[in-house]
Amino acid sequence: MDLTRRPRRLRRDGLRELVGETHLHESDLVAPVFVDATTDEQVPIESMPGHERVPVSEAVARVEEIQETGVESIILFGIPGSKDARGTRAWAEDGVVQRALRRISDETDVFTITDVCLCEYTDHGHCGVLDDGARERWERVETDGGVAASEQESDLTVDNDETLDLLGKISKSHAAAGADMIAPSSATDGMVGAIREALDGAGYTDIPIMSYAAKYESAFYGPFRDAADGAPAFGDRRHYQMDPANSDEALREVDLDVEQGADVLMVKPALPYLDVVGRVDEHTDRPVAAYNVSGEYAMLHAAAENGWLDIEEVAHESLLSIKRAGADLIVTYFAESVAETL
Repeated sequence: MDLTRRPRRLRRDGLRELVGETHLHESDLVAPVFVDATTDEQVPIESMPGHERVPVSEAVARVEEIQETGVESIILFGIPGSKDARGTRAWAEDGVVQRALRRISDETDVFTITDVCLCEYTDHGHCGVLDDGARERWERVETDGGVAASEQESDLTVDNDETLDLLGKISKSHAAAGADMIAPSSATDGMVGAIREALDGAGYTDIPIMSYAAKYESAFYGPFRDAADGAPAFGDRRHYQMDPANSDEALREVDLDVEQGADVLMVKPALPYLDVVGRVDEHTDRPVAAYNVSGEYAMLHAAAENGWLDIEEVAHESLLSIKRAGADLIVTYFAESVAETL
């Protein structure tokens, strides 16, 4: 037995940190913030312990709490006061995100990313304008209270091309209100190109786009849909979000978004798709983001509450694994708690 090579020599305290291959920093983390136009006080999100919706009046205070931990980037989600079939409150000048953005931009120096989608603003909960077939199904939901299972299997969901113009409107309204980066998440073909054209046409050529380039149709989104009140009222999103079985498809999606002008490429979710994070990182020269989603956060908290795991240790290990896989930045509900331990 040759014992001249002993890897354990490099695992001692002090030396272990010096030779560590991957390091997690506060600057790697992006904290989600939920701003709610329907409330005047904080509303705890039961499925996401430690998080809450905040009214517009408390948006700045919430951001300042985050910054105190060393995290300097947020991603902003809005819950509007009213919804309609086209999600018109998403681009309203006095919309919930727009009002919060103006306050945050005026009173803090946080780097602000805004999620651009329609699911939180449409009364049907889908990520765009419904096509004719889906619109008829939604009308039956409203009048009859449900649709047949066979109808839910229909491929008719969202009108991709009609949705693109609305995504451009939302993005321009966010930029005008002070957004530092736009992050489209609607899984709409051509969304990056449409948003880039809209931003450039309005003079916002310096605003970068972080595309949810590889966004999977995932069971891990449940708590977020409660938090943002964005669950679909009928059917699901498998016809416009990616199949969890596919990873080659992720590279094709990434290439399309790069061609259209994406500056950062996101993989969502993170932990079940670390292989995809790694492949995207090797495939492109763009920075790679990963979204450590609500279900990943909630399941670790549930295990910790049962005494099965140490929440601080598994949170750090989870984020470290995402960065080791190739992510340059991580959107995570653990941002504040982990940052305080770094």
